[in-house]
Amino acid sequence: MKENRITQLFGIQYPIIQGGMVWCSGWRLAAAVSNAGGLGLLGAGSMHPETLLEHINKMKTATNKPWGINVPLMYPEIDRLIQLIIDNGVKIVFTSAGSPKKYTAKLHEAGIKVTHVVSSSKFARKCQEAGVDAIVAEGFEAGGHNGREETTTLTLIPEVRQATDLPLIAAGGIASGSGILATMALGAEGVQIGTLFALTTESSAAEAFKQRCIALHEGDTMLCLKKIAPTRLIKNALYEEVAQAEDRGAQPDELKAILGAAASKRGIFEGDVEHGELEIGQVAAAINSIESVDTVMQRLVTEFNACRQRIMACPHFGGIDTNKQE
Repeated sequence: MKENRITQLFGIQYPIIQGGMVWCSGWRLAAAVSNAGGLGLLGAGSMHPETLLEHINKMKTATNKPWGINVPLMYPEIDRLIQLIIDNGVKIVFTSAGSPKKYTAKLHEAGIKVTHVVSSSKFARKCQEAGVDAIVAEGFEAGGHNGREETTTLTLIPEVRQATDLPLIAAGGIASGSGILATMALGAEGVQIGTLFALTTESSAAEAFKQRCIALHEGDTMLCLKKIAPTRLIKNALYEEVAQAEDRGAQPDELKAILGAAASKRGIFEGDVEHGELEIGQVAAAINSIESVDTVMQRLVTEFNACRQRIMACPHFGGIDTNKQE
């Protein structure tokens, strides 16, 4: 992997960003990714401000490499959270689930680099207007909260690339070096990977959740909860109850009642794999073991380089002769 606008922007070795996932992305995971040459992100969405401060302080001890924080803008104490991030000298923030205009200028004034997550080219253009430093374009293969349009990553990346000239990071369904190369062929300059890192030894997710995920097959996750916030979930007892309610036209209040309090914490962090909300991406079906971050990062880089060399050497990819007549 060569240096590009993403590695230069964040000061990292590889253009690989670890998604700031709720209940998975604590300081151990984020520090491990940063120390391995990528960009680790704390997942603020599942942390009270006091908890986030604890993780920030531990990050400062665990790594001297660049790292950041993912901040869902629908966070209930968002103003307090933003101020806490500024006061504690965080240098990189990824925002999501809201308008990038609201806090980008304030974060920039504090010397913070801002990247915003989008699911459409329309919102990518709004990011450019807001002055963000980079964009994550996330396809609906991704786990957790997702775009209503259900646009796949391979469709989304070229659309966003055409809509903006900002540094572009691809996300959704990426868990291999060949996947990274594919998104770069479409115009991405880096990747954000969630599911693969959620299922590493350093992830703070429950072991029962990890084991359930590595046993998944194609089609074992589904996008649902569109009346609240589109979310990709593993099919379990809770999902089936939600799906049945949606089929009969249940409204948001009923769906929220079915989920109950702290549904994602119950599933991902506490390990209730039948009655908790299990958020994970489609690509979990291709992951069969729990490995360390170091092992994952080394494999991604090795696969990327090998795939690129294989394509360059393959006669089938030598180009198309436009002068050849059939």
